[in-house]
Amino acid sequence: MSQPPPGQPPHGGFGPPQNQPPHGQPQGGFGAPQQPPSQGGFGAPQQPGYGYPQQPPGPYAQPGPYGQAPGPYGQAPYGTYPHPGAPGKPPGGKKRTALIAGVVAVALLLVGGTVYAVTSGGGDDDKPVAHPSGDTKHSATASPSADTGDGEGDGRADTEDLNAGRKPGEAKVLWYKSAPDAPGNGADAPGLWVTEKTAVKAAYKEVVGFRVADGTPAWAPITLPHEVCAVTKRAGADGRIVVAYMNGTTDRAKCNQLQQIDLDTGKKGWHAQVADGSALFDSTRSIELTLAGRTLMAGRDMSGTAYDAATGKKLYDLKKYGTDCYPAGYAGDGGRLVQVASCGAGGAKERDEIRELDPATGKAKWSRVVIKGWRAERVFSLNPLVVYLTNRDKKAWNISTLDGRGRFTSEVEVDKKFAPGCGFLSLDRGLQNCQAVAVDAKTLYLPTESTTGANEIIAIGLADGKEKWRVKSPLARPMAPVGLQGGNLIAYADAAYTQGGRVLSIPTGSGAHRPTTLLRNPDGAAKIENGFFDATTVWSGGRFFIATNRLSGQDDSEEKLMMAYGK
Repeated sequence: MSQPPPGQPPHGGFGPPQNQPPHGQPQGGFGAPQQPPSQGGFGAPQQPGYGYPQQPPGPYAQPGPYGQAPGPYGQAPYGTYPHPGAPGKPPGGKKRTALIAGVVAVALLLVGGTVYAVTSGGGDDDKPVAHPSGDTKHSATASPSADTGDGEGDGRADTEDLNAGRKPGEAKVLWYKSAPDAPGNGADAPGLWVTEKTAVKAAYKEVVGFRVADGTPAWAPITLPHEVCAVTKRAGADGRIVVAYMNGTTDRAKCNQLQQIDLDTGKKGWHAQVADGSALFDSTRSIELTLAGRTLMAGRDMSGTAYDAATGKKLYDLKKYGTDCYPAGYAGDGGRLVQVASCGAGGAKERDEIRELDPATGKAKWSRVVIKGWRAERVFSLNPLVVYLTNRDKKAWNISTLDGRGRFTSEVEVDKKFAPGCGFLSLDRGLQNCQAVAVDAKTLYLPTESTTGANEIIAIGLADGKEKWRVKSPLARPMAPVGLQGGNLIAYADAAYTQGGRVLSIPTGSGAHRPTTLLRNPDGAAKIENGFFDATTVWSGGRFFIATNRLSGQDDSEEKLMMAYGK
């Protein structure tokens, strides 16, 4: 596995990161406590004991508009921290974002640097369901040769052939791209969007697009004035994304410049500036962008501003409501917008509230109170609504399903160490940062943690929270969900230093759940594939894409940006 860039947490260990990454971008695994254990190291914290907590109360409470929620109650097997995944340890030790892309990319909800990764729906290989200072020059190659990064964009003729010695049955490296230069302290490279024509990536101050079949430039690189600091994790139905970039380079610079971009043409659309919030400490030093249908939500720490995603017109502001509740995070998809609010901070009535909002107006459809001590950290899925919560005091976690009126319906009752790749928990909610999770109408798919060797993916019924089935990685390496397609779960098994990774299809219906290999990536390029740190993976149109989410800024070697495989 690759070494993390400077300033990034090392793989392994159950404690929180030593340094928080910039601009609220979580780096690492899922379920870490906010305070480090008394004894660091690789494994469970020494205090408190490892195992079930002493029957913590369920997270949901009265009032809520529809009466008392029924649970999670009883003898549910709440796991201890850091249960769904250790920091920096999604399957294979490689922080990964996984998603399946369609006509436009729709990010799977999840993290760990990670696509969630949450998708819904079927489809086939042709129409799968998805779900940067100074002048920089993009180094790219239009061939499957290694790009040596001469800064001119075409690579060199004497570069290594990544398909040399390809064995029977192995897929091809279709193309490989190196990253633009980044500052010495590193830079974010968020997002990966794949359409039928184009693969698009943000990196430092650039947004670049390549033709999916051969990697030739689809359009000239878009160079922004300052560093990209937030992106919409999926594109809208019109095939456009929105990226946010900083308004300067000083310590007081803000992440407040919004730019719409067409994925297939590279044309810039509307531009807007996000205002600071009215409350103290509610600035735009960092923001989160959430797309819910035609509404784009720019979330600050204690408020949010909604825009028409097609035109950039401001629609409404979300601010303090009631006597003590402030918006703290958002999750959205094609038709739903969910908000988590922080209420009564520091007082006797401190609590979270989960609300569904009308994306067009911002008005609440329902509100669910979360019992004090529990915090809504991530949203695994919007349809159905699956929420991950933690209780720091009790070192406990909970994964619950809520219905369309915000009523609790079930909770996960499988006690395993999961690795959904959701990033370190922090003050920035990042509700949709999970990247190794998949959800359909009836089932949640979670990978178990593995430090070495094979792991498992467990299918959990959303109706009762119980295990339906599990499947072990067919390789001696961990695998993680990438998404759902045509009734099958798509998974990616990690590359090793000398062995390529594999894209797998696992039947989800009745009968056997034996993985079938869709692509066997070539061993000859395994060193590069294995070297992607904090990676996003996409399966689209019979092609597999892997890209980095973080640039180290090291000058001693060329950095990897993305690579594509196919038959």
